[in-house]
Amino acid sequence: MQTRTIAIHYVRAALRGARRGGRDVSEVLVAAGISPALLDDTRARVTADQYTRLVRSLWEFLDDEFMGFGSKPSRRGTFPMMCLLAVHCRDLGSALRRGWAFYRLFEGSPQVSIVEGDDGVVRFELAMSGFDDPDHFLTESLLMLWHRFSSWLIGHRIPLRRADFAYPEPAHGVEYHLVFGCPPVFDAAGTALSFDRRFLDMPVVQDEVTLRRYLRQAPAELLSRRDYGVDLAAQVRRILGNGIAGGEQPSVTEVAARLDVSAPTLRRRLTAEGTSFRDVREQLLRDQAVASLVRGNESVEALALRLGFSEASAFHRAFKRWTGSSPGAYRGGGMS
Repeated sequence: MQTRTIAIHYVRAALRGARRGGRDVSEVLVAAGISPALLDDTRARVTADQYTRLVRSLWEFLDDEFMGFGSKPSRRGTFPMMCLLAVHCRDLGSALRRGWAFYRLFEGSPQVSIVEGDDGVVRFELAMSGFDDPDHFLTESLLMLWHRFSSWLIGHRIPLRRADFAYPEPAHGVEYHLVFGCPPVFDAAGTALSFDRRFLDMPVVQDEVTLRRYLRQAPAELLSRRDYGVDLAAQVRRILGNGIAGGEQPSVTEVAARLDVSAPTLRRRLTAEGTSFRDVREQLLRDQAVASLVRGNESVEALALRLGFSEASAFHRAFKRWTGSSPGAYRGGGMS
């Protein structure tokens, strides 16, 4: 499973709560290995590991799992205690209801509910009254957290039917499909995730032993953006990624053949998903380049060759187009 890089928007948004409280966030950025200079470029990206370290540092820095966005802080340890209650439930529906009942004990918590439809689809609805969250950062983080925690509880990825957001599409709207694995709907009546009701009846397969191991990785498993593999674009990205790992550069015709479709059909279906073969390939190359540069264990020349560029100068130009910065700005986490 190929982890994607994260748009710098999410880093800036995550810091807003701490900054609003007058806190100096420079030490948080240092702990995450993120150069402050990257915050000024809207095209900049960070790795999933950097983003995870940023959120963990904010939790510790503020002693607040809501990261400064709520009227009341959610002290560190609140989420793990809720998880401990949830793993002792029979099925996912019971676990979710118990988890939400626990959070209702604390003033200033989000309002969460499940609404069951007649079509076998349920809506996980989230209301954030009392939260100062202009970027909708915490709103979207909580949706993602509950969805992925639910999938972990039952040991089965829960595919989403749709993701509704009660606000206009933002400038980084392209990220939503990557985060939630389904087409987003903006200007909706409410903010909610929809999925098949049958998942609520699936048994909880985790226990206290697996929970301890899971929480040691938090928030990596809960917050890192991953390929869901549901749509065609994710399948194309996976084939391209495996090809690059094996020293190949699969063409659109070769990828189409592996998917048992024609190249025109592949292009047409990608267009219907709002993307293209070129876009998928460019995003993959961008993410692999950023990840390698942050790790700092590969020369720019070797990286350019591995990604299929004929010379380093061509890679430099492409990287500047992708991120707005030179490869050197990302070397070793951009902190050199």
